[in-house]
Amino acid sequence: MERLRLHKDMDKVPEAGQRVTATVSTHNGEVVHEGLVLPPSSPKHITLKLDNGYNVSYPEADLISIEGLGQPAPASRPAVPAVNASSDLPRVRLIHTGGTIASKVDYATGAVEAKFEPEEMLNAIPELATIAQLDSVKIGNMFSDDIRPQHWNIMSKACTEAFEDGCVGVVIAHGTDTLHMTSSALNFAFAGNGERPPGVIAIVGSQRSSDRGSSDATENLLAAVYWAANGPKPTGEAGDSVVVVMHDTQSDGIMAVHSGLAVRKMHSSRRDAFRAINAQPLAKLHLEGSAFSATLTPSYEAARKNASERPISSKSSTYEPGQRLAQFIAGPWLHAEQVEAVVNTGVQGVVFHGTGLGHLPIEDPQGDAPENTSLWRSLTRCINRELPVLIINQCINGPIDMNVYSKGRKQQAMGLLGHGVSSTPEAMIAKLHWCLSQNKDITSAMRENLCGEHRENLYE
Repeated sequence: MERLRLHKDMDKVPEAGQRVTATVSTHNGEVVHEGLVLPPSSPKHITLKLDNGYNVSYPEADLISIEGLGQPAPASRPAVPAVNASSDLPRVRLIHTGGTIASKVDYATGAVEAKFEPEEMLNAIPELATIAQLDSVKIGNMFSDDIRPQHWNIMSKACTEAFEDGCVGVVIAHGTDTLHMTSSALNFAFAGNGERPPGVIAIVGSQRSSDRGSSDATENLLAAVYWAANGPKPTGEAGDSVVVVMHDTQSDGIMAVHSGLAVRKMHSSRRDAFRAINAQPLAKLHLEGSAFSATLTPSYEAARKNASERPISSKSSTYEPGQRLAQFIAGPWLHAEQVEAVVNTGVQGVVFHGTGLGHLPIEDPQGDAPENTSLWRSLTRCINRELPVLIINQCINGPIDMNVYSKGRKQQAMGLLGHGVSSTPEAMIAKLHWCLSQNKDITSAMRENLCGEHRENLYE
């Protein structure tokens, strides 16, 4: 093997994907690292992925020497699952869509790609065989940014087929960026018409790919399978028709089971990125050794006790992919011509992320903001066209309450929807899409609490 002095012989730097031993000069003296070369994080730097899953980068000027160890052996892909579970355990199906939980680093580019097959995920975590009899179905290998309403229909159909096959629960492996949108959409698909799914549906993801030392993929998946196999049957009324199972804290050992209608991704990279909005988790799962225990929160226990008996849905309702919803953010930059331009494209609904308790800039008390009057006229035209206009919460936490200020009362008189909303913005947009897809009376349906999207008690 050739040993190089990089500052003198840079043309021989190993390419991305090669394994090397690098000696680096630091403030604490020389440090030796062994790992895989990644594309540099900055110009004139070298970046390595270490065996513990973390990346390190150093300026080329700090490199003393580097020794190429050749290309790593390609990872083999098992053809069939090697997970053998007892026939006495509950049957759970893993529905594979992709995302970070099914990702690993492509060392030729340094980027994380959704490329794991479901069998690989099952084989990588043998502890799953102690929880449930697992099988898997692959419906995609994509990041969640690319998921559309047609994919919600595919997922809900796959869930129905799993229950028809005798599974007691379903786990959907999903990317985290739009996970809370999918969880909201599937809740309405299974419970919006006053029903409940035949068993538990848990959506799970991970913030960090499985080949990183700080990955949350394994514990999240174990917890989701445990809940799918052992969690209580959903009521359909408490936002529990589809739940989200993710880390409760940055540390390992405790996972939260969230209502799919009350959860939101609140951080781009933390392992506890998913938090309940105006609500509490439904349950906490504690991992001690290799065993889980579940504790329902008092609010969920009360909701279960008071829930009415809903019929089981034999088939989920679907979303019309052709529906178009326009979204705008209230504030100094919102203008009527923007709304008019988008409305003229033929959208079926307009959503405004309102300020405070749900307000829009539609008044001109000092006579120096004609833009506000123009926006008010534009919204009036929308209402006259019977185009639904929904106000959701830009603040995220707290309710939409258009009774407090005179402006809010004016907005209600105009026919704007959203008063009383205590759900996440994403849940309400999904609800509007679902109601349009089902040809519901939009005004009355948006006010109703169909499956747990509205909450009487608000929690922080």
